[in-house]
Amino acid sequence: MREYFDKLKVGFCITASFCTYEKALSMMEHLAGMGCDILPVMSYNAYVTDTRFGTAKEHREKIEGICGKKIISTIADAEPIGPANMTDIMLVAPCTGNTMAKLATGIIDTPVCLAVKSHLRAGKPVVIAPATNDALAGAYKNIAALMNYKNYFFVPFGQDDYVKKQNSMVSDFSLIPAAMEMALEGRQLQPVLL
Repeated sequence: MREYFDKLKVGFCITASFCTYEKALSMMEHLAGMGCDILPVMSYNAYVTDTRFGTAKEHREKIEGICGKKIISTIADAEPIGPANMTDIMLVAPCTGNTMAKLATGIIDTPVCLAVKSHLRAGKPVVIAPATNDALAGAYKNIAALMNYKNYFFVPFGQDDYVKKQNSMVSDFSLIPAAMEMALEGRQLQPVLL
């Protein structure tokens, strides 16, 4: 699998599911170690928000250290991604319910949403790794919509705490490479629901 990812141009988008950052950044390091050329993109909230999971500055420094590139954090900087052929595949990990709603309805008002839209212009795959507390509530219809759209694929996901957070679902981040490989072949990794 390592050869498959060598020099693969990956747009790695991060949205504001702060509790999953440790897993997301660990996967970013893993993909970089496999030889991926990673272009980091962050939503506005992800780029500036300090939380109990770390400061925005700490996250930005770690991401730029892994990727060796400046983070795309504005709509203007995200726009050239598609026309300039900057990515082979786009990964949104973590992808919040808010971002999925925007992608499902064509609202393009964040760097991540425009990065995805720009990338999709060339008919290339987008891999979504959901991480949302309302996956089985308000976000459910948007997940279903994206599953029906061409070139969208999902990292398998399941309930992360069905006792305390009955509607919450999170992707298994360890399955990101397999989901990406399948998406590049135009197929969805199965089973989607864990």
